[in-house]
This record gives sequence, structure tokens and C-alpha cells, in this order.
Amino acid sequence: MKNAAVGVRMHSGWGVLVCISGDLAAPAIVDRRRIVIIEPTVVGTKQPYHFAATLPLQEAERHLQNCSAISERLALKAIHEMLEVVSARNYRVVGCAMLLASGRRLPALPNILASHALVHTAEGEFFRQVVRVACERCRIPVEGFRERDLDQHAKAAFGRSAAGVRQRISDLRAAIGPPWTQDEKAAALAGLIICDKTR
Repeated sequence: MKNAAVGVRMHSGWGVLVCISGDLAAPAIVDRRRIVIIEPTVVGTKQPYHFAATLPLQEAERHLQNCSAISERLALKAIHEMLEVVSARNYRVVGCAMLLASGRRLPALPNILASHALVHTAEGEFFRQVVRVACERCRIPVEGFRERDLDQHAKAAFGRSAAGVRQRISDLRAAIGPPWTQDEKAAALAGLIICDKTR
């Protein structure tokens, strides 16, 4: 089996997974998918911290625990489905690159719920953490990359080839078709950094 790695870029309730393999001169997309890890019929799951901010603290804690259980179940299902496809194509996933925001540590829940900015930060971290847990339960090691530092990581990994690698990833759209947005490109680049480390 050939090695592959997954790059992940999450949004509020959904995200993009790109499984990539190959060498720097010819990266190949093994699988790509948009995952939804909320249950739309359950009130407050798309923006769990925004909803929790309207509740008394104990109810807010229960709401967040419930949302976490739902999202973890859906994320685990999505990761399993991706692994089945990747395995059928004779690849094994050796790691996951999780794109991060600022990476700053969050305070206690009452402080988060008192700050609209922290509510946004916590929600981003919530959905990334859910997917991280799902990957780790599938024995996929996860490494985080702050998105604003991704180019720096690429240069450290690929040296002078970094710009060419980024361009080749961008050019993959011609072969694989849409969607091939900034989400997919960033996830693919992060995944290729992980894949290259395991060579």
C-alpha cells in the first residue's frame, strides 16, 4: 500500500478533507470530501457556543456536551467512510494535518460565553477538536498547523520547491475538477507536508 495523508480545514459545522499522496513533482488526490458534522434537526448545533451564550451556565454545559457527542459521532462516521475509500484504492493514511486558527488557549466557559469574540474562537476550536478526536480514535496521528504559518511550514518542508509544489496543487483542478477552492488547496498542501515527512 502507498502512504497518504489527510489535510483538514474546518468551518462552523462543516469542513473539507483532502487525502493526498505522491511525491512533490506529482501529488495525487486520493479522496476529497465535504463533511457535515452537525445535526440540523437539533437546535443550536451549527453554532453551539452562540446558542450556549443564551442559556444559564449548567444548561450551556449540557448543550455543549450534547453537541460534542453528536458531532463526534458524525465526524467518526465521515472519517471511517473516507478510510474505506482510501483503503480500497490501496492507500493507507499515515497522518492528518489540521489547519488551525490563532491557536491561543481558551479561558473557562463563563469567560468564553461573556465574550462574542471568544464565542467565535471557541466554535472554531470545537469543530476542529471533534475531527481531531475522530482521527485519533481511528489511530491517525494529528498535527496542527496554524493557517497563517502554512507557507512557512511548506518552505521548511520543501525548501526551494515550495512555490512549485503550491502551484502543482493549484493546477490539480484541471485534472480533478471542482470544487477546488482555497479550502481544498490549503488542506492538500498541509496534507502533503505530513505525507512528505513519512517518506
